[in-house]
Amino acid sequence: MSVKNAPENAKDMAGKQDDRLRISALGEWYEDLLTIDSAVNGRSEAQQASSLLCAKLQEREAKIKERVRYLAAKRSISYEEMLLKILKGDYKKMSPEELEELQQILPDELPHRIGGWGF
Repeated sequence: MSVKNAPENAKDMAGKQDDRLRISALGEWYEDLLTIDSAVNGRSEAQQASSLLCAKLQEREAKIKERVRYLAAKRSISYEEMLLKILKGDYKKMSPEELEELQQILPDELPHRIGGWGF
């Protein structure tokens, strides 16, 4: 499932800023399940989809934090700095060159900093 934010300049039919989350089509099976689940729970499909997404994110919160800690340690920055980079849209995958530079700076320490690589 692909998730995208509406373009910053997107307007709804009334001319108001439209900042709703956009997701790609679910496929027939999942659309049908969402329709049924929404009806059974007395909610619109949008409300039920939002509720389900929030529940799944809560379930994965510890794993998400663990991944952010890994990325922060790999870059030798704090967890908070990594969160800020991600939230500001400044996060990017390290290039092989950046990783090589880091390995030269911290040759013995790097695997330990990130939990023995954890793979």
